[in-house]
Amino acid sequence: MNDTILYIVVPCYNEEKVLPITAPMFLGEINTLVEAGKISPDSRVLFVNDGSKDKTWEIIQSLSKEDPHYIGICQSRNRGHQNAVLAGLMEAKDHCDITISIDCDGQDDISAMEQMVDEYHGGCEVVYGVRSRRDTDTFFKRFTAESFYHLLKWMGGEVVFNHADYRLISNRVLQELANFKEVNIFLRGMVPLVGFKSTSVYYARTERLAGESHYPLKKMLMLAFDGITSLSVKPIRLITSLGLIVAALSFLGILWAVIGSFLGNTVSGWASTTCILCFLGGIQLLSLGIIGEYVGKIYLETKARPRYIISERTYDIPEEARQKEPALSEK
Repeated sequence: MNDTILYIVVPCYNEEKVLPITAPMFLGEINTLVEAGKISPDSRVLFVNDGSKDKTWEIIQSLSKEDPHYIGICQSRNRGHQNAVLAGLMEAKDHCDITISIDCDGQDDISAMEQMVDEYHGGCEVVYGVRSRRDTDTFFKRFTAESFYHLLKWMGGEVVFNHADYRLISNRVLQELANFKEVNIFLRGMVPLVGFKSTSVYYARTERLAGESHYPLKKMLMLAFDGITSLSVKPIRLITSLGLIVAALSFLGILWAVIGSFLGNTVSGWASTTCILCFLGGIQLLSLGIIGEYVGKIYLETKARPRYIISERTYDIPEEARQKEPALSEK
């Protein structure tokens, strides 16, 4: 019998419609892997309730009473998808050998977990779940998503193309990931920074099984901007380069104006002056906005607020683990 303990970490936010459908699917995959002798019967499905406003937490509590393989933690309030995933990973790291994080909506192919576990037994510490195609996406979503990955790569961020948060992480990597203390987190870029041997597993993504997506365009854009500013300082360097170019053009403009004045070729030009002023004003405001975003992130980092606070659990923590746990969970 294999003694590798797997925790499937499932972030949940207002998932009362889809959770009763996907929860048995997660448990079924654990049973399949146990029967195949690839993981231990002590493996669990760990649900992370991210401050849901519906009956998600009540469903998680009910599931945990029906089967001990279901466990759950509840955050004190909604803290966002990335913080919810991190909370689950940090909760699981002292109880398992490997974790697989996956969304609750059933869009990611659960059967790909077996190949992930095989890759782990083959020596990989991190296994990324990567979409093989985007046939289910609209043209706009496919275009913006792929553009984001290309942009982030160009900005210097180390990310896996078409990979979201479906991944296997070993306990060894989790222990090192716990040393990353930043408040503004973007796990898709942080995990590759940890290093260790990694590989990818490809799968086809399907439509959501039930309920509605909690990632509208606004949230996707915010996540993309957070990812860029959390992993790269290249936007600041681009501002510097743009400033040098504008300064050089301005210097040439001054020379042209002075020479024209001496030659007596100057004429009053309201349109050209207005265009120059608007251009420079727009560049300055854009530059200040980008710089302000970084300053704001520095401000939040210096506060060192907890990234998540666990208010409830469906299980009791062993006394020795309870003594090690900080008062406000991960800081």
